[in-house]
Amino acid sequence: QKGTTIPPLLNTTSNNLFLTFQTDMSISGAGFHLEYTGLDSCPEPQTPSNGVKVGDRYFVGDVVSFHCEQGYTLKGSAYITCMPGPVRRWNYPAPLCLAECGGFLSDLNGVILSPGFPGNYPSGLDCYWTVKLPVGFGIHLQFLNFSTEAVHDYLEVRSGTLDSGSVIDRFSGPVVPESFFSTTHETSFFFHSDYSQNKPGFHITYEAYELQRCPDPRPFRNGVVIGSDFGVGMTISFQCLPGYTLLGEASLTCLHGISRNWNHPVPRCEALCGGNITALNGTIYSPGHPADYPNLKDCIWSIRVPSGNGIHINFTVLNTEPIYDYITIWDGPDQTSPQIGQFSGSLPQEAVSSTSNHILLKFHSDFSTSGFFVLRYHGEKNFPQFCFLIHDSLVLL
Repeated sequence: QKGTTIPPLLNTTSNNLFLTFQTDMSISGAGFHLEYTGLDSCPEPQTPSNGVKVGDRYFVGDVVSFHCEQGYTLKGSAYITCMPGPVRRWNYPAPLCLAECGGFLSDLNGVILSPGFPGNYPSGLDCYWTVKLPVGFGIHLQFLNFSTEAVHDYLEVRSGTLDSGSVIDRFSGPVVPESFFSTTHETSFFFHSDYSQNKPGFHITYEAYELQRCPDPRPFRNGVVIGSDFGVGMTISFQCLPGYTLLGEASLTCLHGISRNWNHPVPRCEALCGGNITALNGTIYSPGHPADYPNLKDCIWSIRVPSGNGIHINFTVLNTEPIYDYITIWDGPDQTSPQIGQFSGSLPQEAVSSTSNHILLKFHSDFSTSGFFVLRYHGEKNFPQFCFLIHDSLVLL
């Protein structure tokens, strides 16, 4: 500042002020007379009940932040700044921490409070809370305080959603409930108060815990299990080895609940007594394989491959009671078709082929000795025969 004009009132925004006075070698003047007064800091902001204040400097430009204890919601600004000016003030009032009517929680631990806690809850409320955790977790609930008007004001806890979940229990009155477990990853709470008496309500804490896994279905005989996570909510599937048939559900899901169980029994892969087969190649096992086949069985397999193919059958293993337990194969869809042969005993058998794309295979066992067999087949192209007359002789190609 220079000249003879008196400057206006100046305010600084810092607790430090530096003045520099400079003169040259010519004209001198009367100089100046300054007075200064230190300005107060902003008033200390009030820490909200059930909250925390962070920051202990309250000068111009300083920022103070706030957050609430678990179960409470911050109402107001989480950050306030000390403003410059002739009067020190914060840009926002200090916030409040309130227990609200309902909410959504997803942390692995938390607090649920009745509205207005630790004061009395208001009348005429319907409040909904949902705790939703990752699949595979449940929660352990503990009641630290509980007091409602008996019968008329109550808290209902559901395992699952409010719409479709099953009721775990309903609590009312002055008795603090025992702790308990919710065994689903989603737990719902509904609080109702009528228009008469008001009470302090409730203070509930919860903590997540990992649910046990469903039983391991392996080893899965004659098949494979697809998927290796047997936790709650997870789905696995089953496939049989060629020649075996799946009996039961192909997919299982691990259920929520007090004990870990699959939603269906574990399926089985069995070698059945007969069947209709349409694959271009495959395997046929004796009934009950790898165990011995039962007595007194008559099993029929119908094997059909695409037109233009015959069927080649290889006796991979043959071990039956000679004569009395046997396999019969017909070159056609029924037992009136030409018979390819009847096979029995344990001696090695040559492979056989059909001319038809549809064959019938029957196995018979009597009442005595058992055994087993394994047949493998595949479709093979049928090539037409051509006739040529060479020197008065008929040649088939």
